Amino acid sequence: MTIAALIVAAGRGQRAGTPGPKQWQPLGGRRVIDWTLDAFHATPVVSRILVVLHADDLGLLPDSPDIEITTGGDSRAGSVRNGLEYLAANGGDVTHVLIHDVARCCITPAHIAQIAARVQTGDTPGVAPALAVTDALWIGADGQVAGTKDRSGLYRAQTPQAFDFVAILAAHRAHPGGASDDVEVARAAGLAVSIVEGDESNLKITHPPDFERAEKILRDQMDIRIGSGFDVHRFGAGDHVMLCGVAVPHERGLQGHSDADVGMHALTDAIYGGMAMGDIGRHFPPSDPQWKGAESHIFLRHAVALATEHGFKINNMDVTLICERPKITPHSAAMQAALAEITGVTVDRISVKATTSERLGFTGREEGIAAQAAVTLVKICA
Repeated sequence: MTIAALIVAAGRGQRAGTPGPKQWQPLGGRRVIDWTLDAFHATPVVSRILVVLHADDLGLLPDSPDIEITTGGDSRAGSVRNGLEYLAANGGDVTHVLIHDVARCCITPAHIAQIAARVQTGDTPGVAPALAVTDALWIGADGQVAGTKDRSGLYRAQTPQAFDFVAILAAHRAHPGGASDDVEVARAAGLAVSIVEGDESNLKITHPPDFERAEKILRDQMDIRIGSGFDVHRFGAGDHVMLCGVAVPHERGLQGHSDADVGMHALTDAIYGGMAMGDIGRHFPPSDPQWKGAESHIFLRHAVALATEHGFKINNMDVTLICERPKITPHSAAMQAALAEITGVTVDRISVKATTSERLGFTGREEGIAAQAAVTLVKICA
């Protein structure tokens, strides 16, 4: 079975009171949409992630082999229909689809997996999370209570709403439009939809105060690690130095068991350190001849893969190179691009900068180059 996640993110969100659509607004140091996508990325049962965007927003998500993008319609139902049609036309292996509102950024991987497991049983073609209404319900008119309503059997709907793919595609194709959610579309087509227990933390950002509530929920769900790394290599014979994946011309090279990329070594150690998993020497012992002269991207890729394996996402990276020469600034953009290619972290979350030691110490005497690095690792728990 192949499960696809269809993230509806084409709305304008005017009630949120933000300067632009709410999915692109900052939340806990990231954007709302980033939290939502991370939750689905962290759910192994989800094989494909499709994001449905407004035409004006198509350039706001960085290119990623893990995310597919298509354009939305003039309504939520229209956007879902466009997403379903895209999945049908681009690889017909999808058996089930999870349709989720991007503004529900506090969804957890565990909740996603529970919903996916339920729809895969095939008991009903649809499964949706919901919370039973527990508050008294009033009917209001002109600012006054005009009556009451029995809350028995009433639920607050949530997403992701999960469906047999063929069934929900046919339901959307037959629906005239205007549905509030996909359960309404499914029921109009005669499809049965089972209710699974929702989660109070799975709120939908709608109004300005919701941002603060969501940030608190996400903070409670996150395992945040900060790692630091430090490395030194001395100068020796050569005509260039490798720094953060870039060959920088210089009258001397750096000596080391590998290619002596001091910046990449510090960064690799920072990632290992953030997970309390030692350093490069533990994973790639210098006593092992197979690593002699090895390119340092091998070590960095290993650290990133290990972080991913343990559920961590690298939020940002900061590398400081300490030397008198060569000059780093002319090459810093290329270094950022090289690190981005190796780690999968976007360039706007990678900093490469340099400083001198004011002619003090071994770097001041131009005997070698030092580097220090810091990374932030984030895991969405539960």
